[in-house]
Amino acid sequence: MAAHQEKKLAEERKHQNMQNDTKASQGQWGRAWEVDWFSLASILFLLMFAPLIVYYFIMSCDQYQCSLTDPLLDLLTGNKHLSDIWNRTPTLTYRAAGIYALWVTFQVVLYMSIPDFCHKFLPGYVGGVQEGAVTPAGVVNKYEINGLQAWIITHVLWFANASCFHFFSPTIIFDNWIPLLWCANILGYAVSTFAMIKGYFFPTNAKDCKFTGNFFYDYMMGIEFNPRIGKWFDFKLFFNGRPGIVAWTLINLSFAAKQQELYGEVTNSMILVNVLQGIYVLDFFWNEAWYLKTIDICHDHFGWYLGWGDCVWLPYLYTLQGLYLVYHPVQLCTAHAVGVLMLGLLGYFIFRMTNHQKDLFRRTNGNCRIWGKKPEYIECSYVSVDGTKYYSKLMTSGFWGWARHFNYTGDLMGSLAYCLACGFEHILPYFYIVYMTILLTHRCIRDEHRCCSKYGKDWKRYTAAVPYRLLPGIF
Repeated sequence: MAAHQEKKLAEERKHQNMQNDTKASQGQWGRAWEVDWFSLASILFLLMFAPLIVYYFIMSCDQYQCSLTDPLLDLLTGNKHLSDIWNRTPTLTYRAAGIYALWVTFQVVLYMSIPDFCHKFLPGYVGGVQEGAVTPAGVVNKYEINGLQAWIITHVLWFANASCFHFFSPTIIFDNWIPLLWCANILGYAVSTFAMIKGYFFPTNAKDCKFTGNFFYDYMMGIEFNPRIGKWFDFKLFFNGRPGIVAWTLINLSFAAKQQELYGEVTNSMILVNVLQGIYVLDFFWNEAWYLKTIDICHDHFGWYLGWGDCVWLPYLYTLQGLYLVYHPVQLCTAHAVGVLMLGLLGYFIFRMTNHQKDLFRRTNGNCRIWGKKPEYIECSYVSVDGTKYYSKLMTSGFWGWARHFNYTGDLMGSLAYCLACGFEHILPYFYIVYMTILLTHRCIRDEHRCCSKYGKDWKRYTAAVPYRLLPGIF
């Protein structure tokens, strides 16, 4: 009898430990379970003002030659009223709606209907069907990686039209820039709302959903971890990469075409912005399979933050340098242009090599060479929602021995180069480096909070080995 009772107590303790492990693992993956007042205030601020921020920047260029202060001065001095500014803003048009609907439909077709063929003839490129990281529920999703192919097809058609067919003007994006903004907002809000409804009533995987009970937080940060329609249409992969990032280079090309139309030339600053941002976009699609292991796919749920952000914030605020140069063409001196190019290329080199070292380390499970020698690392473990224990390794050598997020450092160097290409006459093009600094610093903090919860004491060992986040010896 005593032995039976002892066995029963042992089983209860085991069950309780499993529940505790599961609860802990749930808290360490993705977004929060509970919402504090600061998080809620931040969410409400972004929901209310992020769309207005985008409108303010675009309106400033359209009506005030990209001055961020003149609209405020007009309003404060009474020279203009909000209604005056709003009435001068182009409205949604059938033409813009048709262009945008055709664009999104075309990207859906490229994403869903044409299996990747680039990996069959491009050495080193990883495309086709690939596996993502394990989700909180222990699921490993499969993805059709064909973003590079979609980018190539889209741009081949763009240049074919510009040089041969002439179905539309290369300036079509700039000429419909604000009407397209309204279309992007409609899609962003529509997909975010649909994702929330789907999370409540027909989630792809109920175990990968999180509910806080706070409508605003759940709407913005998302409920479902990997919402899907059918087997292959993954909301996060599609909206993170298509249509916004494919459009990024097309938008810049349209701005360059407008500069040529208005001034009879394309300045070296516009060329620099097109080249440097084009490298970044191509890098994204060349390494799309690697992107499946990043914070966006591995930890963020899909809500307004990603849905609206990828439809509106990314294409409209990440392209401010090209837009600014349409209104203020800048011809840089040779030294300035070379300096911007070198800074951008160095930043890209650091960004790419840092990520390459991490990817190589993961793929080989540490059986590789970094800077000519075997990498150093700390072994860690964590538990998923289903109670399964996993093991991982955190590298402490190479660029990852310099700082815990040195890839972000390279990213920031490239971002600064885009801004410096625009000269120093206005602050508007420098919004990007300010925003990226805030974004990537916040990502550092989010990622490290999550890793601390996930790895526990192992994470403290890692931070002791690599004490700096972004800048060795400083931060």
